[in-house]
Amino acid sequence: MDLDLLARIKRHEVLAAIRAGERIDGRDFEEFRPIEVRAGVISKANGSALVRLGNTQLVVGVKLEVGRPYPDSPNEGALAVNAELVPLADPSFEPGPPDENAIELSRVVDRGIRESEMIDLEELCIEEGEHCWVTFVDIHVLDHDGNLFDASMIGSVSALSITEVPKAEVVDDEVEVMEEDTEPLAINDFPISVTIAKVGEYLLVDPCLEEEVIMDTRLTVTVTESGEVCAVQKGELGDFPEHLLEDAIDLATKKAEEVRRTVKAQL
Repeated sequence: MDLDLLARIKRHEVLAAIRAGERIDGRDFEEFRPIEVRAGVISKANGSALVRLGNTQLVVGVKLEVGRPYPDSPNEGALAVNAELVPLADPSFEPGPPDENAIELSRVVDRGIRESEMIDLEELCIEEGEHCWVTFVDIHVLDHDGNLFDASMIGSVSALSITEVPKAEVVDDEVEVMEEDTEPLAINDFPISVTIAKVGEYLLVDPCLEEEVIMDTRLTVTVTESGEVCAVQKGELGDFPEHLLEDAIDLATKKAEEVRRTVKAQL
């Protein structure tokens, strides 16, 4: 039996289950897979977290480096999010520079952190216009079984929430960093993203890989602790009718609070 035939059989099986009101892994349509978070797993990072969302697994490391503020925000530090999708995590990932999938993943996480104003960037300024901390958030996918967006957001926010910032001072125009003398990164929020797959008229929270293969489109909604939607990303080519869009955003807002409680309880 060739791979295309196997794929068609699997697609039929996933679609048949959804039309029968079930999911291929037995979850309800609005149910997340089990979430596990282990914080502080990388000793050399300023903050880190290992996340398991069902069978999807990734690790996030946060590293702080002294840099120069952007000219249009001289009194602020900087944020940079990167994602690595390597063949070890999924056969469809290719070696080499980040492709469009890795770039989209990092941008969705970056936007959620930035638009929620999770990090107080002004607290990362060392000397206005001259020196600041640059916060690098690096996402490394270990196993891909769907919904990398929410797993990456959980990992990034968890790692940032335990990040320690070394004290620094400017002496004779040089920045002296005291690695052993740290203080927690100034955090204002704890954003959570919720990704919903649309399959026909059905909305599926936290799609697994088999569901991502057959979905028409998806929506990733990032929600702040106060319940406000701060970022929305639509993926794939299918349409999202207005009535389903409203349902998806309402659903994401409700599920974000549930996920946030689960994650915080493990930090």
